[in-house]
Amino acid sequence: MSTKVKLFSATGRRKTAAARAIIRPGSGKVVINGLTFKEYLPVETMRIIVEQPLKLTATLDKLDITISTSGGGKAGQAGAIRHAIARALVKYDANLKAAIKKAGYLTRDQRMKERKKYGQPGARKRFQFSKR
Repeated sequence: MSTKVKLFSATGRRKTAAARAIIRPGSGKVVINGLTFKEYLPVETMRIIVEQPLKLTATLDKLDITISTSGGGKAGQAGAIRHAIARALVKYDANLKAAIKKAGYLTRDQRMKERKKYGQPGARKRFQFSKR
């Protein structure tokens, strides 16, 4: 007989990036878009951002995580992954919600790039003014 392993999934977003995290009991293996954790996020600060909810809840080596992410850049994707992992951890264990929420990992960071306006070169920058 096969034993059913319980999976917990959640979606996270940051800027224009979106990530879906699937967590299951395991040994702490993290796979992002088919690559290992260090291959996909070679910058240490981004890996720290992704690990924050796991370190906070002391589940870093207790769960296997599979992540699919798209859109945005690597920094936005790292934030989206953190948001997705935090939401999946709450589904995994509701007792962790208070600590995760207090740390601010359940809040979606809504800051986006401001759009370019017509008649000027960027969102805020103006063309040089000439009085004469």
